Amino acid sequence: MAFQLLKLPLLSSNLPAQRFHSFKSPSFPQTTGRLKLCSYATTPRRVANFKPTIWTDDDVQSLTADASTDDMKAKTIDKLKEEVRYMIIMEQRIVDKLELVDTLRQLGVGYHFKDEIKDAMSTIFTSVDDICLEMKDDIYVTALLFRLLREHGFSVSQDVFDRFRDEEGNFEASLCNHTKGILSLYEASYLSIEGEDALDEARDFATKHLKESLETSSDQQILREHVAHALELPLHWRVPRLHTRWFIGMYEKEDNMSPLLLEFAKLDFNMVQNTYKTDLKKVSRWWSNLGLWEKLPFSRDRLVECYLWAVGWNFEPKKWYLREVWTKELCIATAIDDTYDVYGTLDELELFTDAVDRWDITATKQLPKYMRLLFLALFNTTNDICYGVMKERGLDIIPYLKRAWADLCKAYLVEAKWYYQGYTPTLEEYLDNAWVTISGHLALSHFYCLSQHVTKEDLESFHDYPNIMRSSSMNLRLFDDLATCTAEHERGDVPKSVQCYMHEKGVTEAVAREHIKELISAYWKALNRDHLVAAATASNSSFQESLSNIAINISRMGMCYYLNGDGYGDPDGETKDKVNTMLIKPIKM
Repeated sequence: MAFQLLKLPLLSSNLPAQRFHSFKSPSFPQTTGRLKLCSYATTPRRVANFKPTIWTDDDVQSLTADASTDDMKAKTIDKLKEEVRYMIIMEQRIVDKLELVDTLRQLGVGYHFKDEIKDAMSTIFTSVDDICLEMKDDIYVTALLFRLLREHGFSVSQDVFDRFRDEEGNFEASLCNHTKGILSLYEASYLSIEGEDALDEARDFATKHLKESLETSSDQQILREHVAHALELPLHWRVPRLHTRWFIGMYEKEDNMSPLLLEFAKLDFNMVQNTYKTDLKKVSRWWSNLGLWEKLPFSRDRLVECYLWAVGWNFEPKKWYLREVWTKELCIATAIDDTYDVYGTLDELELFTDAVDRWDITATKQLPKYMRLLFLALFNTTNDICYGVMKERGLDIIPYLKRAWADLCKAYLVEAKWYYQGYTPTLEEYLDNAWVTISGHLALSHFYCLSQHVTKEDLESFHDYPNIMRSSSMNLRLFDDLATCTAEHERGDVPKSVQCYMHEKGVTEAVAREHIKELISAYWKALNRDHLVAAATASNSSFQESLSNIAINISRMGMCYYLNGDGYGDPDGETKDKVNTMLIKPIKM
């Protein structure tokens, strides 16, 4: 899938930029149906015919841990961890240190050494001009340096690539003789922000020559596989844990691979996967005991797929509770989404939205039985999460999670009214509402409120959603639309971004899809900028950088699920393979 660049309004180059964004749903005339209760048993309902789950609770409970990660292996990991920590600290050559940091990240073990890597990159950043001057003829090292600094939140300038351009401003043709360097430039270009024309040109230049290299060059097979993998999807857009599984297999083939790092990566991957299996069993038992799907058979039953989302957002083993909360939130949000999109009548949906907005159990008296069950599942699950935070840290997070759920339902209701009115919004109208209906703000609000570092002052400042939530959610929304809009349109759902643009501009579906792809690239640029802003303000709020990383991973998971179709609505095929890869099948030692 080819992505071109669309220039959004340029953000100020003075960090930090605006950090908050308010959501206000479009206003509609008040209907008279607020107190009207529809006949649940006799009202005609739409049917989406969602595919049933392919993972039963019995399947999940039968998962077994990898026997190779016993206590002895855990001790081996601890020993290897100390050896790698020593390697990071003692490595002096800049290129070797950069390659070590990059390898640890791609092998999936960099999270063990956050402080050491941050210190190393901070030290390198203080001397970045001297290093670039020293490496002035090495496009590979320069691009690797640029990418790693940007990944770690350091605002290095695109000007570092000027020395590789000729007098007319074009990248020098001689670079094409160095596939490894062009690949490094290609990967670096995806860390660009708005207004960085040189990096836009670098991406076009590198893409063209990498494609040519696959057709004509005699590069080693391993390098060719890396090129093909990057052209399919750049590293910056990939889900880290899925990429790690692939990269470990590639690293094992390298002539200069480190047996120590390879053993460490394999052991750690399998050990972390065992944590996922334990987590998944627990949350699957919760979902089974809740019994919500049996009462709402019109909705999607996607417990395992919801857990896969959560792992993609934060894979670190110590974040098990956050993944548990996210999985519960996503299961309930899916049922609510399907209620608004498929099953509920407008009168019922207005009643449900009012009940969530009031967060009042007495408001359920007017709801039909199926909605009462749905509201109680939401109400009790959320309040239980909030009680745990209040008990442990004395913080009341109910108002913030309540707001996130209410905003979600209000945005769903807007779409329902559009549907019943037969109204096709403009693309701008649609996106101003749809960035909320994709639920990214919900996931990030839970992270914000559940962070161990959040303070009462942080919560009090959480009066609007951080700007990064919009950039991240917009990417997720647009990728979802590209994959699902045709099927949803065929069943009579509200128009999505593709149809909105077709209707507004009078263009074909192919033209509209290309425009949406341009928007995705543009919002990635905005997200990269937001990441640098978060890093610049991290000293004021210790979890801002973590929030930024989750936001980026939300965009990545959107691509993971929707790049080749609706991987969430249709959980077989690629999604099943990803579940097996990330959660179930260990790496052979």
